[in-house]
Amino acid sequence: MARFQASPGSQTSLREANRARVIDSLKRYGRLTQVELAGITGLSPATVSNIVKELTAAGVLNTSITSRSGRRATLVSLARHLGIVAGAHFSSRHLHIAIADATRTIVTQSTLPLPVDHRHDAELDRLALLLSDMMDSIGGSLSDILAIGLGLPAPVDPRTGRISAPGLLRGWEGVDIAESLSARTGRPVFIDSEANLGGLAEAREGAARTSASSVYLRVGQTISAGLVVGGDLFRGVNGKAGQIGHITLDENGPVCRCSNRGCLETYAGGPALLSLFAPDGGFRRLGDLVQAAELGDGRARRVIADAGKHLGIAAASLTNLFDPEAIVVGGELARAGEILLAPMRHALERAALSASGELPEIVEYSFGEWTETRGAIALALDHVSVDSESVALPA
Repeated sequence: MARFQASPGSQTSLREANRARVIDSLKRYGRLTQVELAGITGLSPATVSNIVKELTAAGVLNTSITSRSGRRATLVSLARHLGIVAGAHFSSRHLHIAIADATRTIVTQSTLPLPVDHRHDAELDRLALLLSDMMDSIGGSLSDILAIGLGLPAPVDPRTGRISAPGLLRGWEGVDIAESLSARTGRPVFIDSEANLGGLAEAREGAARTSASSVYLRVGQTISAGLVVGGDLFRGVNGKAGQIGHITLDENGPVCRCSNRGCLETYAGGPALLSLFAPDGGFRRLGDLVQAAELGDGRARRVIADAGKHLGIAAASLTNLFDPEAIVVGGELARAGEILLAPMRHALERAALSASGELPEIVEYSFGEWTETRGAIALALDHVSVDSESVALPA
């Protein structure tokens, strides 16, 4: 977890800065004990205790008693009544939507299938309508949402809010998607790639929560990665950091959707894996392939294992460059578990420069198909300002 550095100033400004450290830590990580808050913020336990008491009395925080290592501890979170945010994730084939309170507790959620070549105009209209219906179902309205986080299956330029790599998400290119959804809902919208949001969710509250640096490797119809350092995303200049699916494995290989040849996606992405079977083979979706492998189908298990080998080779390159502490594997293919992960680990051990004891741990994702949506919720919360008087978005 990231630590804050104390800043000099007057006693009043220092007190305000300390309160902000506590609130920001709870926004980032959800529920924390007072001991954990002291460790993350760098404040003394006594200072944290006083701030928690003060903000609890002001209605900003909520506390409860829990147990850590067999000892009683005070668990702290933001107060639920501070407001709600929404998270949405457009994958290649599905839309996931969730509405959560300030503690990241999901209030309501929904999912629906998408056509293969979905376009931004029709799908943003649908998302806005669904958000309105979901808010109505809990007795609210769109105006009650403080912020919306949105994930897409393509890299997003953080400076422009537009898809930053042509050819990866046709029908969505050249559009300021955050602004377009904001115009439909009247709410502030913040956008990122699905892999980045998956990485954010795992680093903030999932399998990589205790890791100083981590990678979220999303393997489904497409392949991409989210890179996290100290709890924050590394996006690169144009938002294209982590596009591991387009690492070249064979420059004479199959043509990829990005127009290059031999990319990782052409060997381990969903369409590539399904194309290895005859059209009447019964595997129309990745879920069919995974289910067959779980039931012992030798062909399915071999195809997934081979994909794991290719992913492990690519992960070794990423490890040599980025040196993460953990690699969390998500996406639809991750449901295959050790059928996929064991070959990945073996390939990583063979191809990475590090000694075996220094290699990143490869683990499954924590939240299944909702991982990226939880990251979208975290993104929305990051852009909500909380103090003892009000909840408002920064100017």
